[in-house]
Amino acid sequence: MLELRAVTAGYDRRAPVVRDAHLTVAPGEAVGLLGPSGCGKSTLARVAALLHRPDAGEVVLDGTPVRGFRHRAPREQRTAIGVVFQQPRLAADPRLRLADLIAEPLRAMGRRASAADRVRELAGTVGLTPDLLGRRPHEVSDGQLQRACLARALSLKPRWLVCDEMTAMLDASTTAALVRVVEDYRASTGAGLLSVGHDRTLLTRWCDRTVPWEAVAGG
Repeated sequence: MLELRAVTAGYDRRAPVVRDAHLTVAPGEAVGLLGPSGCGKSTLARVAALLHRPDAGEVVLDGTPVRGFRHRAPREQRTAIGVVFQQPRLAADPRLRLADLIAEPLRAMGRRASAADRVRELAGTVGLTPDLLGRRPHEVSDGQLQRACLARALSLKPRWLVCDEMTAMLDASTTAALVRVVEDYRASTGAGLLSVGHDRTLLTRWCDRTVPWEAVAGG
């Protein structure tokens, strides 16, 4: 279970973006978090992905409270969550080839020996042809780069996925393709999903349940 309990978070303690938020995602469940731009849902997604320490409240992962965030999170918790952001160009190091971008988590975990095979496997899964793997972010489209970012998120076989407006900048065909990749991964692994967005139709079709922002967070 991925649980957010009474989370208050932001970038200025005097003016938190999120107040007293409660949300749970069960193993294998797909939960959509629906809210307008600027409401704080992306900040909450970063907390859920262990990338932002809340000012108050806690994150509980598989029954264990999270005590550290970002690089201070225990390895077993940090690697349990894969995250895909809205803007791939802000989430990707412009100096890296796509193959190296996908391999980043593997190399960080000391899995260099198996990285090349895993990158090839993931590239096929997300629909990247071999010629694209040698290119850098400025040499590919937003859709191709987001495919690489999704492959990176899946590289360590996470038990939980957090997708923060993953398809907001993509066309309909690429959106459908990436949603299908996520759903195939979930079907084969039993991973849970938190998908954050403002598109009610997409979230309703994609997720087992969709929760409006006002039902998650206080004032």
